[in-house]
Amino acid sequence: MTRRRWIADTWTATSATLTGEQAEHLVRVLRAAPGQIYDVVAGGFLHRAEIVSVQPTEVVFALHEELESDTALPLHLLLAVFKFDHMEWAIEKATELGVARLTPVLARRTEKHLAQAAAKRAERWRRIALEASKQSRRTTVPEILDPVPLKSALEQATEPVRILLSETEQETTIASALSNAPSTGAEYALATGPEGGWTPEEMGLFTQQGWQPVTLGPRILRAETAAIAAIAILSSRLASSHLA
Repeated sequence: MTRRRWIADTWTATSATLTGEQAEHLVRVLRAAPGQIYDVVAGGFLHRAEIVSVQPTEVVFALHEELESDTALPLHLLLAVFKFDHMEWAIEKATELGVARLTPVLARRTEKHLAQAAAKRAERWRRIALEASKQSRRTTVPEILDPVPLKSALEQATEPVRILLSETEQETTIASALSNAPSTGAEYALATGPEGGWTPEEMGLFTQQGWQPVTLGPRILRAETAAIAAIAILSSRLASSHLA
């Protein structure tokens, strides 16, 4: 039987602690008691862990042996802000697929009221990423940065391989764009636009920063669908390169 996995709020070399909502759920719903064994992620490492003390809003574990675990995709997703319910779904699925970092981007065609409210949503997006990390049994939680304008987002994206989903690109696919990328050790950035796409001025910013425009094919996809499809393709290519 697969053990339930938790992501520690605080930790040391030998112990880990759950607080707040995580601890309350473990205590009230799962009836936490000393001696119970769970898997706990602490500092990016997965451990078999034993409960040593229980309080209503705090559960402390002793960390035992380190367990084998997966790693996040070396992928930074620049996700233009769009309708919040659709964006939350995209953040959840991007987390499940393994992205390491996500920057919400305020694009020219991001609706004004969404751009104004985005900063207040950042903590909610981080909670969604945390829950999706636990559900998908990740050992790391993706870093969700504060929303920033596109120019600032591009300045923060220092990954050597940079891929731009573009509605105007007709020939270059993600697979072909990756054909000359290093087979191992590279970090990647992927940018997906808002509803309505990138403006010509924004496309110019990407070009200046050396981004490679790619297409997902002839169909026009919703923003969240395009993001998840691109991550899945990139993930598959990275897995194939690793196994080659």
